[in-house]
Amino acid sequence: MTALTWVLLAFAVIGLLFGLWQWTARRRTVQRLDNMLEQSISSGFTEEHFDETELSALETKFARFLRGSAHTQKTMKTEQEAVKTLISDISHQTRTPIANLLVYASLLTESDLSPRQREQVQALLTQGEKLSFLIQTLVKASRLETGIVVPTPTLGPVAPLLEATVEQERPAAEKKKITLQNLPFVGDASFDPRWTSEALGNVVNNAVKYTPAGGRVTVSAQMLETFCRVDVTDTGPGIPEEEQGGIFNRFYRGTLTHSAEGLGLGLYLAREILSLQGGYIKVSSKPGNGSTFSLYLPRALNRI
Repeated sequence: MTALTWVLLAFAVIGLLFGLWQWTARRRTVQRLDNMLEQSISSGFTEEHFDETELSALETKFARFLRGSAHTQKTMKTEQEAVKTLISDISHQTRTPIANLLVYASLLTESDLSPRQREQVQALLTQGEKLSFLIQTLVKASRLETGIVVPTPTLGPVAPLLEATVEQERPAAEKKKITLQNLPFVGDASFDPRWTSEALGNVVNNAVKYTPAGGRVTVSAQMLETFCRVDVTDTGPGIPEEEQGGIFNRFYRGTLTHSAEGLGLGLYLAREILSLQGGYIKVSSKPGNGSTFSLYLPRALNRI
């Protein structure tokens, strides 16, 4: 063998050894990172190496991050417990006073009152009912947010949900001479009947509330590839584009709806309920052309 051949062979051996060393080092690093992640998942991660290497510095940062995450998780749990206690206290402490307020206001309406007094008592009764509804809605929203109550979706027909909601809102629609229509539909979706009825009821109630007398509200549904979409279409004043991003927030009231009674919680609650079931809600609207609120219900049970 010539000298050149020996040189080339030596370089090949050195390259092979260097590659093997790099592969071993990478594997050792990956194994160490994998162990760190496994320990973090089981909440048992502790620093084991204290040197000047980059991996040791990474381990230090990782440990600091996990300690911070653990502290954050503990703080969130404490705050959730505090919220649960607050919700329970509000619900318990206000139930009796509000009930008494409504009873005595109702009794006053049966008394011999002047027109002015009767008007004042009716205002008292209306505000008492509004306060009761507000507290009930806040309690529902807070229980959903903190996980005290979790919707349990099941596969079932959508038609009964639509029919029951429409019948529930029909008296309010008839009072305003609004045509409330439910289009026939056949199909199944994944949803919690009780909570989804609450979400859809809030949307239909809003449509009736904000649609002028003599208008129309239509409830319909159609099957998409992965969702069943329930549409609530009205002939109300519509929603300006710049306001559509905020209407699902707590207590939001649009500029075109301030004159109507409302708390600004119905759409927020509907969004929370649908989100917890793997669905969502969106709106399509233009001022003067009414609105369509679309509730998306998964067609299959969420296995996540």
